Amino acid sequence: MLDPSSSEEESDELLEEERRDVLVAAGGGSPRSLPQPPRDSRGREAGAARAASPSPSVLSEGRDEQERLQREEREKRLRLQLYVFIARCIAHPFNAKQPTDMARRQQKLNKQQLQVLKERFQAFLNGETQIVADEAFCNAVRSYYEVFLKSDRVARMVHSGGCSASDFRDVFKKNIEKRVRSLPEIDGLSKETVLSSWLAKYDAIYRGEEDLCKQPNRMALSAVSELILSKEQLYEMFQQILGIKKLEHQLIYNACQLDNGDEQAAQIRRELDGRLQLAEQMARERKFPKFVTREMENMYIEELRSSVNLLMANLESLPVSKGGPEFKLQKLKRSQNSAFLDIGDENEVQLSKSDVVLSFTLEIVIMEVQGLKSVAPNRIVYCTMEVEGGEKLQTDQAEASRPQWGTQGDFTTTHPRPVVKVKLFTESTGVLALEDKELGRVVLYPTSNSPKSPDLHKMIVPKNSQDSDLKIKLAVRMDKPPHMKHCGYLYALGQKVWKRWKKRYFVLVQVSQYTFAMCSYREKKSEPQELMQLEGYTVDYTAPHTGLQGGRMFFNAVKEGDTVIFASDDEQDRILWVQAMYRATGQSYKPVPASQAQKMNLKGGNANTDVSPLYTDRGQKHGMDEFISANPCKFDHASLFRLLQRQTLDHRLNDSYSCLGWFSPGQVFVLDEYCARYGVRGCHRHLCYLDELIEYSENGSVIDPTLLHYSFAFCASHVHGNRPDGIGTVSVEEKERFEEIKERLSSLLENQISHFRYCFPFGRPEGALKATLSLLERVLMKDIATPIPAEEVKKVVRKCLEKAALINYTRLTEYAKIEATTEKDPEIMNQATPARKLEEVLHLAELCIEVLQQNEEHHSEAFAWWPELLAEHAEKFLSLYSVDMDSALEAQPQDSWDSFPLFQLLNNALRNDTLLCNGKFHKHLQEIFVPMVVRYIDLMESSIAQSIHRGLEQESWQPVKSITNSLPNVALPKVPSLPVNLPQIPSFTTPTWMTSLYDSTNGSATSEDLFWKLDALQMFVFDLHWPEPEFAHHLEQRLKLMATDMIEACVKRTRIAFELKLQKTNKSTDLRIPSYLCTMFNVLVDAKKQTAKLCILEGGQEFASQWQQYHSKIDDLVEETVKEIISLLVSKVVSVLEGVLSKLSRYDEGTFFSSLVSFTVKAAAKYVDVPKPGMDLADTYIMFVRQNQDILREKVNEEMYIEKLFDQWYSNSMKVISMWLADRLDVQLHIYQLKTLIKIVKKTYRDFRLQGVMEGTLNSKTYDAVHSRLTVEEATVSVTDAGGLQGITMKDSDEEEG
Repeated sequence: MLDPSSSEEESDELLEEERRDVLVAAGGGSPRSLPQPPRDSRGREAGAARAASPSPSVLSEGRDEQERLQREEREKRLRLQLYVFIARCIAHPFNAKQPTDMARRQQKLNKQQLQVLKERFQAFLNGETQIVADEAFCNAVRSYYEVFLKSDRVARMVHSGGCSASDFRDVFKKNIEKRVRSLPEIDGLSKETVLSSWLAKYDAIYRGEEDLCKQPNRMALSAVSELILSKEQLYEMFQQILGIKKLEHQLIYNACQLDNGDEQAAQIRRELDGRLQLAEQMARERKFPKFVTREMENMYIEELRSSVNLLMANLESLPVSKGGPEFKLQKLKRSQNSAFLDIGDENEVQLSKSDVVLSFTLEIVIMEVQGLKSVAPNRIVYCTMEVEGGEKLQTDQAEASRPQWGTQGDFTTTHPRPVVKVKLFTESTGVLALEDKELGRVVLYPTSNSPKSPDLHKMIVPKNSQDSDLKIKLAVRMDKPPHMKHCGYLYALGQKVWKRWKKRYFVLVQVSQYTFAMCSYREKKSEPQELMQLEGYTVDYTAPHTGLQGGRMFFNAVKEGDTVIFASDDEQDRILWVQAMYRATGQSYKPVPASQAQKMNLKGGNANTDVSPLYTDRGQKHGMDEFISANPCKFDHASLFRLLQRQTLDHRLNDSYSCLGWFSPGQVFVLDEYCARYGVRGCHRHLCYLDELIEYSENGSVIDPTLLHYSFAFCASHVHGNRPDGIGTVSVEEKERFEEIKERLSSLLENQISHFRYCFPFGRPEGALKATLSLLERVLMKDIATPIPAEEVKKVVRKCLEKAALINYTRLTEYAKIEATTEKDPEIMNQATPARKLEEVLHLAELCIEVLQQNEEHHSEAFAWWPELLAEHAEKFLSLYSVDMDSALEAQPQDSWDSFPLFQLLNNALRNDTLLCNGKFHKHLQEIFVPMVVRYIDLMESSIAQSIHRGLEQESWQPVKSITNSLPNVALPKVPSLPVNLPQIPSFTTPTWMTSLYDSTNGSATSEDLFWKLDALQMFVFDLHWPEPEFAHHLEQRLKLMATDMIEACVKRTRIAFELKLQKTNKSTDLRIPSYLCTMFNVLVDAKKQTAKLCILEGGQEFASQWQQYHSKIDDLVEETVKEIISLLVSKVVSVLEGVLSKLSRYDEGTFFSSLVSFTVKAAAKYVDVPKPGMDLADTYIMFVRQNQDILREKVNEEMYIEKLFDQWYSNSMKVISMWLADRLDVQLHIYQLKTLIKIVKKTYRDFRLQGVMEGTLNSKTYDAVHSRLTVEEATVSVTDAGGLQGITMKDSDEEEG
């Protein structure tokens, strides 16, 4: 064992460090006061010495050091004394058990682990890990990293020890649940599967690659202290808590005999007896604590007695021995043994002899027989063994030459002094022999104190036997039942029992925890001959009685009216008997042998020493005897417990668990046992606990409000007389301390609610804010029975949330400034340009919205009782922001539109909140931006009108690509600061990078610019999502009317330009419809489409009917304009046909040109091949028709209008041909006229049928008339000139050329 002096020297610095850690509050610099030393003479002398010391102003530096050392010595002694009491509670608990239903606490995270965690998530976001993840998961992790992991509030919570890995995981899970719910449904993949997959990936990122193998082992080892602890682990824990050295623990353990259950039970009985005596003394002297009412003084005495009686009952309910099937002692019934609760009662029930029947187990082992000569070597021998009154057992057979067995026989008996018989036999060889021959026997009388080792015993042999020296080697082991505390031979003489001085066999039997009996037994008897209950007796050493013969060392047991004298044969036996009886009687006086008392007197020590002489010298050497032999009843256990609870809580908050102030199961067990055993009042315990928890919470530690609520409710119930623990007395000190703590707790709770974002960041610990509000309501109650009106609680919470708004906004602006300073040069910050101010206030708005969203997500459930208060808090918070916002907006130049994103950001956040929508700040925001929106729309209207006017004047009508439908998110063109005479805004030009997005040709640059601006302006106003319905409707109506007017102007100007351009085209077959005419056509087509999009207003029935009248005008205008353009275009192309027919008119019969042509052709045909007259003209016209059809089909985007155009074109063409033929009804057509018309009619019919003209239009009456006329003419020509048509006919033929 280590030398104690060296051990103390080596650990001086360690003890000093531990003392400072334990005695100084966390985060504070003032040391906590220790409880006063016990109320004895030594304590009074020490107190007097301190009172007589000079004032601190005149103390020298050396004297300060001396006082510091003295103070540390007093603290150390106090801790040693406290550890003695705690060790006894751990060694023999009889009131409390380690709770198994406590919530399992999680491992806390420290700053280093948080930094490692940040690095791991940053590595994942940088793609440095092997974890495969999609974009949605990466976005969720990035949001978690930026918002949560990098938050300074989380860092503070980690520093305070209130964060665990499960908190981090729960926040991530809550975050992704919201994200996954917003994702679209995917067939075959449930959202629960996505959540599980994301959480598994999160766990992989959290653990990191290097910790995948070793993490589980470390967690298993560190979780031990949260489980049920063994006694050795509890000893070690409280050594650390109180700063006790291992050597000191070993000395205390041995000297207090902590492993001896009998000694610990006896110590408890002495303590309870002392507490009863103190209660009686207090009742006699009338020295009570100061109570609220005088009637409580007598009640207090009854409570003391009742608590001690309850402890006695608890002790009595414990089994005498924990376990063991040998326990067969008949335990007294509760109704028969109730008198022991009143020590000194003369009418206590006597034990009967049957109550103390014992049960013993004997083991008889037969080894060998020596000196066997009367039997031939080859003869068989064996032994039998029996306990008289029981069964008989036999060993195996052996040859006489080697009589060895090693056989064990087990017996059970109720005789404290059994008779054991062992016999040796040999098998009889005679024919008529009925029994085997007995060679020898031995009779033994074992007791529980007999030697257990094998020994040779001389056997009794029959007469005339040759084996005169026959011996048997055997061992008899008789156990000591757990309830037999001591046994042996004593001389005894009493007045009521053992009235003759003689030697008897005595057994000290424990019937129950409070019932012991001294019993004397005869041989082969299970019931005692005589017995004496030890209640009320006092045992002590005495001098020898000269008149009594027998016995050397005397002691006696004395009781009122009875004295029993005992004597043993040696000193050691007497000491053992006195110790055993001292434990059994429960007496407070500790007997000391005369020789030992003389030594103590010579040394000037106290004769009242420890009962264990084995460790007395060692305990005295190390100064432990004072603590071990101290009477617990003389100490102020309330002060001691306060120290114990404070040190335990400090140890708990600094361990590796996020305990939030909750003790571990082992700590709860020890504290419960201490309070019950040493009479610490429950109210005092919880008041001290509240005091410590509040102090730690004020210094930044995270404390569970549920724990505060439990302790406060207990104290409130006690102070108001509801007896939560059965204690009805209330001291003045308890009531005053309760009122003081109630005031402190109220202040603490209000402060926490005011700082709810920082005390409970991201809703952690889970449910803590809600529990805090519930506790505040409880604290505000006047008494435990009368509930506080809801309005009063609401008033306090409203006040706290008003403070919270200022706190949150102040810290947010500080954070925004710090963030801006890190990004920008401070000199640039000081310049504060309007753009910079707007940028800052926009960033601040994003932070404010984020704060409000976090409040809604993480804290709204806690304020569910008063949702309007959270809305008021948000309004107050936004009102503080509005000051900075107004300042930044006032600094913006006139007609600057850069602030619209600020409105959109704030409005989108507010309009979706039912409590904040159209609130004070929201209305203020609208008031600021209403003039800006109106001014912006005015300027845009002027600029669009100007662009239409000037754009159409300079329009080249070249087709451009449309972006109206392809790019819905193109930014709105910024309107500069316009003077009164608005400058021209340049028309829309298509960037080259947009080319790949186009899908068709549409209108002109001016029209597309117009439609895009109108659409963008309406989208801009729509994206504002103006919250006030009336103004929003006004804006929509105005923009629709504006679009109607602008489109009307564009249509009219396009109609005029179309007619002018069309007039400039020629009327020959060389006419090809120009692209600019198609562009104009497309402009009208687009105008028709855009009208439906830009000019339709959604509203009620009454307004819709009014608006329909106005909207139908623009529809009719566009429709009429399109019809006019189609008519103009058809007229133009039909005029070409009229020109062709006019050329054919020259071949009419009777004209000079016709005769000349006929003569010339006939004359020339004799010499050369003359071309077919009229075919070129027909082919040219047919090519004209086909190419213009293709142009229109390609460049005009509206199929419906093309069909109308083709219908009119075909119909008018047939009418013109019909009219031309009608004019020549009485004249036969020239052969060339007939051939040309047949080809034109047939090709026209076929081409327009291919273009989709309906059958009804194609086969009209006009066409039928033309077809009939040409058929008749064809027949006439075939009769007069069969070869003149050269195969051209009106009959359908697929072989005909194109």
